[in-house]
Amino acid sequence: MSGPILAVGDRVVCEMARLAALEIPGVLRVARTGPVWRNHLGGAPVRVRVRNGEVHLRIWIVARPAQPLAAVAEQVRVAVAAAVVRVLGMRLGSVRVVVDGVGG
Repeated sequence: MSGPILAVGDRVVCEMARLAALEIPGVLRVARTGPVWRNHLGGAPVRVRVRNGEVHLRIWIVARPAQPLAAVAEQVRVAVAAAVVRVLGMRLGSVRVVVDGVGG
């Protein structure tokens, strides 16, 4: 007999990814930018897919002004990956960070 099994819903994974991204100082918010109609068609700013027991995430962020965007995106990727592995105890497949805008 093996140990207990924990099932984690997609909403929990999305919220953990969102919170991890917001911990990065260069992130203003986790969101898509652009017209309202685009946001409705594009969907939520965090997407989760579980394939073969691995979590694949895509997260859209708005960076703070005057931030090095590549560095902010990498920090978000590392933070989200750590949250998935350490906090949720799930295997990570990939994390894609899309810097969708710079806000003020």
